[in-house]
Amino acid sequence: MSRRDARAAKVPFGFVVVALGFAVGVAAFAATRGDPDPEGPSVTVDPVAGRSPSVAPPSSSSTPTAVVTPPEPKGSLVIHGTGDVSLDPSYIAAFGSKGYGWAWTGLDGLFRKDDLTVINLECPATDIVAPVPKQFNFRCDPAALGVARRYGVDVANQSNNHAYDQGPDGLVDSLRQIRKAGLAPVGAGVDQRAALRAALFDVKGWTIAVVGIDEVLAPLNEVAGLHTPGTAAGHDFSLALQAVRQAEDQADLVVVMIHWGVELDTQPREYQIQEAHRLIGEGADIIFGGHSHRLQPMETYHGRPIFYSLGNFVWPHLSAEGSATAVAEVVVHPDGSMKSRLLPATIVSDGHPVLR
Repeated sequence: MSRRDARAAKVPFGFVVVALGFAVGVAAFAATRGDPDPEGPSVTVDPVAGRSPSVAPPSSSSTPTAVVTPPEPKGSLVIHGTGDVSLDPSYIAAFGSKGYGWAWTGLDGLFRKDDLTVINLECPATDIVAPVPKQFNFRCDPAALGVARRYGVDVANQSNNHAYDQGPDGLVDSLRQIRKAGLAPVGAGVDQRAALRAALFDVKGWTIAVVGIDEVLAPLNEVAGLHTPGTAAGHDFSLALQAVRQAEDQADLVVVMIHWGVELDTQPREYQIQEAHRLIGEGADIIFGGHSHRLQPMETYHGRPIFYSLGNFVWPHLSAEGSATAVAEVVVHPDGSMKSRLLPATIVSDGHPVLR
């Protein structure tokens, strides 16, 4: 039985509520047997998940009471994903004259209207200048991140072959700058554990986990180690599966953004298809792929969408093929069913995608 099949076999919710209420009541009773707490018993609430029960202060009765807050009913969600985003003003000179809003003004406010937007940030956002030796070396402007946030971007994936372009210090600083701007970085970290960790969001009764995986490595040791910074997983696919399992244990929905495949391919390779199916078997619900710089088809597998490559997005207009792109859109219904599609877009000029 796969983890996805096992998810449906979990203990019924009613039983969990009764058991949880009993456990909380026992804990509250135990708390009253020591020195009284003037503010009553407390329950630690995860500031991200926010799913812990609330507990009423003890009454004057000798019988403790507990109040379990029912979970918020699940609503419909709209989730978007994009391909490669460059916010490097030396690569897209138009930002110098038009500002960083130029990257987002062709989208009719699409990302402001949804519930979650995930982009592949194809460069470290840092003021640290320490280029590593490679043919193409990028550095995004941290000032562009706040603009992206105002236009509705929520998650910046750093699991790609350019996040390490300014070395380990540049990568770590990029993660800090992304958080400072109010975005969540995924797919990289100060060590392996941090790189594999999901970003968690509570939206409309759902807990959503976003994971980044990097299978495309520059000619450097850019993968996070046990004690060294870098990107997530690399060629060790078991680590990718581990990251998805850990995310699935924490969330109702797992979104994976993965950098894989071969540049200029217009179709996924067979190994990508096999890996995508395995990721879904381990608990992934939505897969956003990238790296080929070309838009590739999407597939639905066991009711879960796989966008094999979303191509370029905020990128120079280098060719007609490279400028044909799309936004991946997934609508999640309260019962967990999904409706997915590609919203066509074109990079009409450098750094300026426009919905068609």
